Amino acid sequence: MNAPAPLLVVGDALLDHDLSGRADRLAPDAPVPVVHSARRVTRPGGAALAACFAAQDGREVTLVTALGDGEAGRTVRLLLRGLVRIVELPLAGELSCKTRVLAQGVPVLRLDDGEGRASGTTDEALAAVAAAGAILVADYGRGAVDVLRDALVRAAARVPLVWDPHPRGGSPVRGTRLVTPSAAEARGFAAHTPAGPGTPPGPSGTPAVTKTGAGAHVRRSADDARALIRAWGVTSVAVTLGAEGALLSHGGDPLLVSAPQSVEGDACGAGDRFAATAAGLLADGALPETAVQEAVQAATRYVEDGGAAGLRLDAAPALPDAGTGVAEADTAPDAFALATRVREEGGTVVAAGGCFDLLHAGHVALLQAARRIGDCLVVCVNSDDSVRRRKGGSRPLVPADDRVRVLLALGCVDAVAVFDEDTPERLLEELRPHIWAKGGDYALAQLPEARLVRSWGGEVVLLPYLDGRSTTRLAERAALGPGPATGDRRAARRR
Repeated sequence: MNAPAPLLVVGDALLDHDLSGRADRLAPDAPVPVVHSARRVTRPGGAALAACFAAQDGREVTLVTALGDGEAGRTVRLLLRGLVRIVELPLAGELSCKTRVLAQGVPVLRLDDGEGRASGTTDEALAAVAAAGAILVADYGRGAVDVLRDALVRAAARVPLVWDPHPRGGSPVRGTRLVTPSAAEARGFAAHTPAGPGTPPGPSGTPAVTKTGAGAHVRRSADDARALIRAWGVTSVAVTLGAEGALLSHGGDPLLVSAPQSVEGDACGAGDRFAATAAGLLADGALPETAVQEAVQAATRYVEDGGAAGLRLDAAPALPDAGTGVAEADTAPDAFALATRVREEGGTVVAAGGCFDLLHAGHVALLQAARRIGDCLVVCVNSDDSVRRRKGGSRPLVPADDRVRVLLALGCVDAVAVFDEDTPERLLEELRPHIWAKGGDYALAQLPEARLVRSWGGEVVLLPYLDGRSTTRLAERAALGPGPATGDRRAARRR
């Protein structure tokens, strides 16, 4: 069986937050529900969510989007780490964030902030579109699609292009293979086609009668799909109908694809799941009918599995349980996801670094002290090559995998990240801890990373170091073997 074809996703990434709790009373000062015991979940949104779905299908996915340098953009990068290759466009302003407040799983409030827009394109982004074998466009009206529109016009003439439109976005480019609006979106777009507002014309071009009664929304969606195919110059439109499935039209009699079963739940993200599945299957060479049938099934399973609340990203594992402190190396928490979540919850991220070759009491005391000043501790560890360059060809004594495993066994260590450079600046730039802790045997002048940490408002803290503890001394003593006191053994060796 052939591997799934690669997919390029172009569009506006968002950052989504859910605050999910319970509401069993109204506030005394206003008739609004009081949501308590809320749990916060953060996930990629918009085009970034669609890219995640495609990657979870086993595809090689590249996302062309604008993220910017703000906290929201950094969070999206970390959530996509290891799943999706990102080609960035410049962003003017702050990345858009959406926060939903849910009570008993039902949204009661939504807050939007950040109105950043893609402000231009890059040679890398243009090359990605030109080289793509299949493209999914997720247009949320924040500029990423606008700046690449000419390139997408050219791409639509040669490769399968699926367009997932949204009310704030523009119309698909001519030649798009499949457009995937919801019923409400199709109705809104059809009202603004050249035929004018109201009921779009029927297949013959004459005004269609107003649809009422059983199945009226299906008939309205069929009319809307035909109107959009004519107005946009696209090959087909699949109108998603929620629990009823989807309606696929090529301009004539539509195909109604029913959902495999009726499910209730949070449908947030189901449209992205539908579009990502359909685009991937068209990339594999499937017919639109097959792609839509499989996409309906995928979206139904997504809602049945909990929707947004059930979404799991391999690159963003859950935080470890408080107090466990022990993890196997292959199931260890991701340091970047951990730091992001602690930061979002208002906590303090502490990082400490070193080789930690032959872990000794001085190391443990330092790490314990570092953990006490924050809400999580991430240990930055030199790779084997980095230790070798710093300490000489005989080091490390303990390989990196084993050093990581030993550190994770300490109750004070929440996560470990390995870096290959001589100093951890690149790692710190991505991790962005609030506090960078080092042993008191370092002076600030010796820390090239001190200025970097302060550049984002972080602080460098020196912690007392236990005298007489040294990996080098331990190695020397181990090499001498058992016997009398160290000084006596050295004298005996000289004799």
